Amino acid sequence: MIVIGSGAGGGVAAWRFTERGYRVLMLERGGDPVPGRDHLRNHRYAKYGQNTGPAREGNPREFVDSGVLKIVRPHEPGYNNNAMALGGGTRVYGAQAWRFHPLDFRMATTYGVPVESSLADWPISYEDLAPFYEEIEWTLGVAGSNPALNLPSRRPYPMDAPLISKRGTMLQSAAGKLGWDSQRVPLMVNTVERNGRAACIECQHCVGFPCPVEARGDTHNTVLPMAVASGRCEIWTGTQVTSLLTDPSGRVTGVRAMKDLTVVELSADIVILAAGAIESARLLLASRSAREPNGVGNNHDQVGRHLQGHYYPGALGLFTDPINEMRGPGPTVAVTEFNHGNPGIVGGGMLADDFLPLPAIFAAGTRPPQVPAVGLRLKEWVRHGYLRAFRITGPVQEIPSPESRVTLSPDRLDRNGMLVARLQGTTHSATVETAQFMAQRAGDWLRHAGATEVWESPVDLHLSAGQHQAGTCRMGFDPATSVVDAKQRVHGHENLLVCDGSVHPTNGGFNPFLTIMATSLRASSTF
Repeated sequence: MIVIGSGAGGGVAAWRFTERGYRVLMLERGGDPVPGRDHLRNHRYAKYGQNTGPAREGNPREFVDSGVLKIVRPHEPGYNNNAMALGGGTRVYGAQAWRFHPLDFRMATTYGVPVESSLADWPISYEDLAPFYEEIEWTLGVAGSNPALNLPSRRPYPMDAPLISKRGTMLQSAAGKLGWDSQRVPLMVNTVERNGRAACIECQHCVGFPCPVEARGDTHNTVLPMAVASGRCEIWTGTQVTSLLTDPSGRVTGVRAMKDLTVVELSADIVILAAGAIESARLLLASRSAREPNGVGNNHDQVGRHLQGHYYPGALGLFTDPINEMRGPGPTVAVTEFNHGNPGIVGGGMLADDFLPLPAIFAAGTRPPQVPAVGLRLKEWVRHGYLRAFRITGPVQEIPSPESRVTLSPDRLDRNGMLVARLQGTTHSATVETAQFMAQRAGDWLRHAGATEVWESPVDLHLSAGQHQAGTCRMGFDPATSVVDAKQRVHGHENLLVCDGSVHPTNGGFNPFLTIMATSLRASSTF
């Protein structure tokens, strides 16, 4: 068996299949992240580069912005780089371990299908995923509190939430004044020593960097070591798969890859694609044959469509006295009141206080509209505001559009001779309405917490992909409108599974990594 990608989906798939007795070869395009704490070259703020792959040169993408074709490098806006490294995005993620809401799986039934959208129900339900959510939470380790009242009951987490901060206490009180129920933000972070990994040291470099003490539950320090320890898993890093191999009947027989500047062909009875929504779609599109001239699984022109990420609307609040205690990871209290049931709004989202920003991020993006991007006023704002201001934000339920998509460039190649991905389109206008509604709720929460000034983030229509990318190989019953079936097998290819966020028909109003892990675990357990 070959697994392509070592992130949330691929790592879990390798672990479960080795448990079941399969031999696994994992192919990972990246390597270990660049060590250090470079505030200008990391996956949270890639001003001059990033600490993960791919390399800045030789790995472009095309981005169509308002009809204008741009060539973008991995660290530049528009690339939508989901970290390429051993462990994938989990090496640098924030580890907010949310389950999706039950209605997230029934969006079309709940709201209808907005005009020009491709909103669809999932072919599986929350109840189908619940046991796999729980297995991930307990095997890898989640810390948190009881769920909010509008979320399903579940087994308590194996670890308590971190000690609450001063601002967290204020937010809990403010939510109560507004009549909103709240809960602690669940994190896949050790709050006590567990499974041979240290407890969180509350540093200020959680998101965007590898954890310095391995307290955060990434795939490279949880499921991948278990897979390797079985004696049935081998991992090749620095290996980019450039096409899937098929026989005349269409059955996938293996992969072609570039390793150490050498083309290799590898045979496998089963192939699992877990490279992220952009790269998984790109690989399927690039794998052409006489039987499928438009790419594997793409006879109905569905591969690459419905690309989603997450809008992150919110508000910035300024307080009179210092409120930020500079203890990581940052997110403490969340409100889930508005994930569904908002009059006139399709879906909704979760709101919580944000991660501790790097000073460079604070200066660049956490500032009021009247503060310029450079100069004395900016320096004055940073000096005064860094300890007194913070953001309330969160992901909203995006409404997919069939024209928001991944295609292939007709002629531009990467360093390994593979056609690069082209990103184009925008999310649906209903997403903008939802985001504006959620920004207003964030502002309300900050005002009731005592903020003296509040600035709600502006929202516009744009392509959304980012690190929470989803949707390009959506799951469904009908091959004419989906790419994989309910077991995540590519239609017409029973030995080809997709185990990443690309299979999600909708992306939920929460951080999606736990759902990527749960769907991957389900597919790997029932194959």
